[in-house]
Amino acid sequence: MPLRGTSTEQRSPTMADVLDKTGARTDEAADVITDARDRIDALDDRIIGLVQERMAVSVVIQEARITSGGRRVNLSREMEILGHYRNALGKPGTSLAMTLLELCRGRV
Repeated sequence: MPLRGTSTEQRSPTMADVLDKTGARTDEAADVITDARDRIDALDDRIIGLVQERMAVSVVIQEARITSGGRRVNLSREMEILGHYRNALGKPGTSLAMTLLELCRGRV
């Protein structure tokens, strides 16, 4: 039995709920923000998939390098990657590249 003043039915979000969630002050801005956030969520899903694919390819490279008697990590290649991200994205790109390299190391 539901408490007095409550309902067991789920209600649809009101515009006030949407405005509060987005931080917007108008219905139009809330719609723009909601649509843009949906797009960002979809982009994030694609990025995660690409990172996972990169990790798998990195394993193949590391296995081939180790099998041939080499080291798991090639520091000169990592420096190229860091430079590429820094040139494309600025200083924060270096941090992003470091995170990617960390995710891709040591899985072998």
